[in-house]
Amino acid sequence: MPSRVAVALAVAVVTVGVAVHLTMVFLHVAPQNTLSKQHGNLVADYIYPEFEQNWKLFAPNPLQQNIHVWARAEVRKGDGNTETTGWVDLTAMDIAAIRHNIAPSHAQQNELRRAWTFYTQTHGEQNKAIGLRGLLSEQYVRRIVERRFGPRLNGGDVERVQVRTGTTAVAAPVWSGEKTDTRTSFQVLPWWTVSGA
Repeated sequence: MPSRVAVALAVAVVTVGVAVHLTMVFLHVAPQNTLSKQHGNLVADYIYPEFEQNWKLFAPNPLQQNIHVWARAEVRKGDGNTETTGWVDLTAMDIAAIRHNIAPSHAQQNELRRAWTFYTQTHGEQNKAIGLRGLLSEQYVRRIVERRFGPRLNGGDVERVQVRTGTTAVAAPVWSGEKTDTRTSFQVLPWWTVSGA
């Protein structure tokens, strides 16, 4: 009898869990309705970042570039001198975190890439922010870099950070006959002052 009760409870818990999950995903992907409007924040908190629905695999123009992001910091030492670190490969850190991980999180896989895509879509020539979204994207990239370095580095306080990227087009398959320039183009952003927050 105790084992039957345990099995029944386990089945009930799994059933409720699956029902909650399916309901949340349905409310996330369904057109806006009364329930999704009322409980939008709850649904978003549940969905992001682990269960986000992203259909870029089926997009007419899937990603055709490899983007690599590096950052460096300017550190103020206790004696007042400043030191600039070398470029730290943030993309390689993300790749190392997900390699051989059977269940990597979406944040590990996408946070940096999505932040950079958001940045490039909301900035014009000479890295000028386009409206409020441009400023938000800049803050987002800056916070990711600041979090990765931390407030203290190499025995000093991090005062400024700088980001650079390298974008390389993926070569077309040999059978397609397309010519693709696979040279890497680099973009270096100006120094950003680290916020106290």
